[in-house]
Amino acid sequence: MRTSLFETEQIEAHLLQLSAPGDALVFEAKLLLDDELNETLHWQNVAYNKIKLYGRNQLKQEIEAVHQSLFNKARHKSFSEKIRQIFSKR
Repeated sequence: MRTSLFETEQIEAHLLQLSAPGDALVFEAKLLLDDELNETLHWQNVAYNKIKLYGRNQLKQEIEAVHQSLFNKARHKSFSEKIRQIFSKR
């Protein structure tokens, strides 16, 4: 099972909804007729979802590091106090 670059590009365009309407229809017809293409689409979609999840986790870690820096380091004390005042109950 060897996937050509052209096929990979078609699958990517389909998954990201970048295809022209006519091209999308032709690709969907190919999917109905070709089980191997359908399986390749499935695994490429799985890979994209894993990559997206990895990116989200990386972003969460970066945001948490910034949060820890802003609210726990002495040099940012006045900033963190101002923010806490804004969101504290009065």
